[in-house]
Amino acid sequence: MSAKNGISPSSEDYLEMIYNLQLKNGFVRTTDIAAELCVSKPSVNRAINTLKAQDLVEHELYSEIKLTDKGINLAKNVLHRHTLIKKFLTDIIGVDEEAAEKEACRMEHCMSETTIKRLGEYVARILG
Repeated sequence: MSAKNGISPSSEDYLEMIYNLQLKNGFVRTTDIAAELCVSKPSVNRAINTLKAQDLVEHELYSEIKLTDKGINLAKNVLHRHTLIKKFLTDIIGVDEEAAEKEACRMEHCMSETTIKRLGEYVARILG
């Protein structure tokens, strides 16, 4: 479990994916998540049930998956951390895009809010 928000890194990944798919397609289905994350539909169903129990998503059998307000806020936070870390890796220290994407996915789960804030200030200062 992540100490900063009480949910696991895996759940954060699902929230981020649901948010991105919702922005891209306007709706989210279990099959879309499974395809994007390269996991089975039963795995997605288990994750969705966990997120539903935490009041982060709304989902009825055979219907679209929707983030709750709480889920949207957490997803935006995860996406912000991911984007900021990736920007630092690519634009400041020159990590290639593919490696930066993978590293940002791992790092976004373990950095404190204070570190993210300071990293954001640093990136803004350097990149103007």
